[in-house]
Amino acid sequence: MMSKPRVAVIGAGWAGLAAAVELAGRAELTVFEAGREPGGRARRIGVRGSRLDNGQHILIGAYQECLRLMAAVGVDESRALLRLPMNWRRQGGISLSCPRLPAPWHLAAGLLTARGISWRDKARLALALQRLKGQGWRVAPDCAVAQWLTQQGQSETLIREFWRPLVLSGLNTPPEQASMRVLAAVLRDSLGADRAASDLLLPRVDLSALFPEPAWRWLAERGADLRAGRRVRGVAADSTGVSVDGERFDAAVLAVAPYHAAELTADPTLRQLTNAYRYWPIYTVYLQFEGAVRLPAPMCACSGGVGDWLFDRGALMGETGWVAAVMSAPEHLDALSQEELAALVEADVRRLDPRAGRRLDFRVLAERRATFASLVDMRRPAQPSPVQSLYLAGDWTHADYPATLEGAVRSGVAAARAVIGRL
Repeated sequence: MMSKPRVAVIGAGWAGLAAAVELAGRAELTVFEAGREPGGRARRIGVRGSRLDNGQHILIGAYQECLRLMAAVGVDESRALLRLPMNWRRQGGISLSCPRLPAPWHLAAGLLTARGISWRDKARLALALQRLKGQGWRVAPDCAVAQWLTQQGQSETLIREFWRPLVLSGLNTPPEQASMRVLAAVLRDSLGADRAASDLLLPRVDLSALFPEPAWRWLAERGADLRAGRRVRGVAADSTGVSVDGERFDAAVLAVAPYHAAELTADPTLRQLTNAYRYWPIYTVYLQFEGAVRLPAPMCACSGGVGDWLFDRGALMGETGWVAAVMSAPEHLDALSQEELAALVEADVRRLDPRAGRRLDFRVLAERRATFASLVDMRRPAQPSPVQSLYLAGDWTHADYPATLEGAVRSGVAAARAVIGRL
């Protein structure tokens, strides 16, 4: 019987874990993770008696690979996620809720009954989406989202209340710079697919419990060598295999941020590509109030507020009094102190729940390079990588998607299948 190939997975974020789960049983696995715990940029952190995340993430029904691998490692979707039909609730702005009807009637019904939007704007929005669908959800040549919206005659109200929040939360890139080709791929797989694809999937558990910890345990049970707290210093690859800090493997999946990938391999082609990447921050502000806070919906926002979206963690996770606010690609928040930013989010919360109690505590998390910017005509690395025996994974390597959990997971699965195909 032939022995299984030795494969290293470097990085235990969602991409690396997806690759490892896909490879389990087909390779002798070693997983390297620089941090003490798996999960990368989507995991739990400890904050004074609460179990908050290092950023507030959501999933949608289109995230089929995330859902498949979560189920594979024993995560019960019905317990871990709250599934809601697409709901867009912005107090003082647009409120849209899609009923559980087959596509595309769910979207048509949601748009017809939407509040805070004129009939003319409803027609403009529907026509723009219909044109994009008629083009097969393809945009050629690529252009900035803002340019495309102008070409489609979208009003200032639609751009401010619908398109800008959508682009910021989906691509973490301002519409003036964001790729319309990437946004079209997201719309294709959500609004352009079946009804369930556009469902919101809001975590009922912390992000570590959603996939990283179950995957880590699942891999350990199957004999994988899991090395947490082990930072890799260098990777050298050739046609016969890969050396990871001097340890020899038949192949390796490099599932780290682009700037780390270039440093680890010292490959000039990869470095040239990753040097062109740009990044945007994401701010997450957690507030704790005395007593329960009751937002109008588990996920909602205020028109003109500082938070792109606010999440009722009491309703979602049983963390009474806690609210999370997310600010994607913020351009002017660095000038504010943490207390000033918390006060602005508190004002949003009190607009949504005037009866909210006294603020007890807050925490501001600023990820300076939270995601890569989804820019017009940006190049992604070719697969397999320019380095022999080495396979790249990470949301930044996915050909179509922005920096999302699904993009990360799909990239990990693709890298693992490429390894399987070769070895």
